[in-house]
Amino acid sequence: MIPVPGFEGRRVAVFGLGRSGITAARALQAGGAVPILWDDGVSGRMQAEAEGFVVEDLTRADWSGFAALVLSPGAPLTHPKPHWTVERAHQAGVPVIGDVELFARALDALPKEQRPRVVAITGTNGKSTTTALIGWVLKSAGLSVHIGGNIGIGVLALPQPTPEAVYVIEVSSYQLDLTTSFAPDVAILTNISPDHLDRHGGMEGYVAAKQRIFQAQGAEALALVGVDEAWGQGIAADLRAQGRRVETVSTGAVVEGYQAAPGQLSLNGQPVADLSAARSLPGRHNAQNAAFAYAAARALGVSHEAAVEGLLSFPGLAHRMEAVGRLGAVRFINDSKGTNADAARQALASYPSVFWIAGGKAKEGGIDSLRDLFPHVAKAYLIGEAADAFAVTLADTPHVVAHTMERAVELAAADAAKAGGEQVVLLSPACASFDQFPDFEVRGEAFRAAVLALGAQPEPAA
Repeated sequence: MIPVPGFEGRRVAVFGLGRSGITAARALQAGGAVPILWDDGVSGRMQAEAEGFVVEDLTRADWSGFAALVLSPGAPLTHPKPHWTVERAHQAGVPVIGDVELFARALDALPKEQRPRVVAITGTNGKSTTTALIGWVLKSAGLSVHIGGNIGIGVLALPQPTPEAVYVIEVSSYQLDLTTSFAPDVAILTNISPDHLDRHGGMEGYVAAKQRIFQAQGAEALALVGVDEAWGQGIAADLRAQGRRVETVSTGAVVEGYQAAPGQLSLNGQPVADLSAARSLPGRHNAQNAAFAYAAARALGVSHEAAVEGLLSFPGLAHRMEAVGRLGAVRFINDSKGTNADAARQALASYPSVFWIAGGKAKEGGIDSLRDLFPHVAKAYLIGEAADAFAVTLADTPHVVAHTMERAVELAAADAAKAGGEQVVLLSPACASFDQFPDFEVRGEAFRAAVLALGAQPEPAA
C-alpha cells in the first residue's frame, strides 16, 4: 500500500467503497488522514465498519469540515448530472479528487531523487493490453515493475515507492477526470473512438478527459500519441505547439514516429523489428500496442534487443484476443474485452474469416460501423439483449440468434468443423456484458468453459 500524506489530522470524505474507494481510505489513514466513508450500498458500509473505519451518512454531514472528497470513478462527476456528493462538495468549496490523484500526490511528496518513474496508459481500446505488454517488457529487461490502476490492482494498493521502481498504470477517462497533478514520465494515448459519451456529455468532453493524461507532464516527460484518427492527430499537434516532447504511433504509413503494421515495427519508416513470431500479438491493433510498448521501454533506457525480446515472449492478456482452445482444426479466440464496435473491429480485421459470437448490452450505434467487415463473417451467433437488433443489422450475412453463450459456442463449433480446414470461432461481443454477466471477465470465462466442455484442448502458452 502507498500511504498518502498531506491530509494529516484532517477529515476526508470517501464515497463509493468498491476496490478503489476502500483502498483509498486505507492509504489516507496510513498517511495520517481521518477518512469518513459512505456508500449507497449496505455491503460496502459493512465492510468499512468491519475494518474499523468511520462510516458516516454524508447526506447529513457538515461538508465544511472536509479537506477533500475522494470520489469513486463509478460515480458521475459531471454527466448525465453530477453525483449528489459532488454537488455537496462544490457547495462547500471542497475539492473532488480520485485515487490516481492521491497516488500522484503521494509521489510528489517524496524528494525528487527518491521518486519512482511512472508510465500511464489510456485510450478507448488497447490500453489493458498495452499496459500488460509494457509491464512484461520492462520486467523481462530486469526492471522493478508494479502494474495496476484500472487493470488488476488498485493504484494505491501497489507496493510503496522505491527510487528504482517503475509503476505502469492503466487509467480510465473517469479516473483522469478526477486528476489535476498526475504527471507520468511516459504518458500514452492509444486511440480515441466514441465511448462513455453519456458520462462526458458528448465526444468533446470524452476527448478532453483522455487528454488530461498529458496535462501535468514536465518538459522532460514523453507523450506517446496514437494518430490513426483525427482526435489523436489534434492532441499531438496541440502538445507540439506547447513545446512538449511528443512521439506518434500509427498503424499506417507515417512520415515520423512509430509505424505498427502486422508483422513489423518501424521507426521513422525504418524497420525496427519483425513481430511475425509473436503469437500473442496478432493483428494490426496488437502491432500498435507493441509499438507503444517498444517506445516506452526505450524511453526508460531499455535496450533495443531487450525490448524486442520482451515483445516476442509476451504471453498475452486474458480476454483480449486470447487463444483458449483448439478442437481439431478449429481455434477458439476469447476477445470478451471487445466491449464496443471499435474493439470488435480490431478483432474481426485480424482474421480473413470467422465464426463470430457477438451481443450483450449494446453501445450507441450497435454494430452499424462494422458493415465493411461483414464479409469476414462466415456466420454470426448472437447473444444477449442486442441479439435481435444485431440480426437486423447483419441482414443477409449468415447469422442465428443463439441467446446464450453455451448455445452460441456449440453452434459455432459445429459450423466451423463442417466448413473444414483451419477455422476460427471468435468471441468479440461489441457490447457491454451487464445483461447476462457481471463483467467482461466472467463473460470470457463462460466462453472458455463452454469451449473446454466441448472437448477442446487448451492452447499451449506462446
